[in-house]
Amino acid sequence: MKHPKDSGLDFIVDKLTNSIENTISGDSFQTEVSILTALDIKAISKNKDWDFDWKLELKNPIREVYKLTIVGNPNIIQGLVSIEVKPDHVYMHLIESAHFNKGKKKMYHGVPGNLVAFTCKLSFQRGFQGAISFLSKSQLIEHYVKTLGAFHLSNRVMIIETQAALKLIGKYFPNF
Repeated sequence: MKHPKDSGLDFIVDKLTNSIENTISGDSFQTEVSILTALDIKAISKNKDWDFDWKLELKNPIREVYKLTIVGNPNIIQGLVSIEVKPDHVYMHLIESAHFNKGKKKMYHGVPGNLVAFTCKLSFQRGFQGAISFLSKSQLIEHYVKTLGAFHLSNRVMIIETQAALKLIGKYFPNF
């Protein structure tokens, strides 16, 4: 497992869906996002299919780690996000889809978009009007502008402001 040092996020937003969508059948499955627990970490550590060291993320006292699961199936983690609440926004440190949700043979579309929308929702709940930021890999800056409505602030810093946050939240959390 690797742990990047501000190298930038490199998640691909495959499709903005209303929840997550099975790539073969097109069926949508409602999701829920909850805090990653020590029990979850044990399961993650056993299967070695995650690229990042989520155990280290969970130990960091200034970060919060959340898991995305399908409603009614809380034991299979579809994706993870690590965030930090800053004084005026929420910062995304890491985001990762489960191994079976990556590549050409992925099981579900919409995992990264769902996690970013959740982070925007959390920003609203914390009083930051949906504002989030993250560091991008250089080659993905335009991708995040087009798919997420992110704004390229400077260098590789990306921000999502209120209007773009509301669009994402509306897709994934229509009852918010």
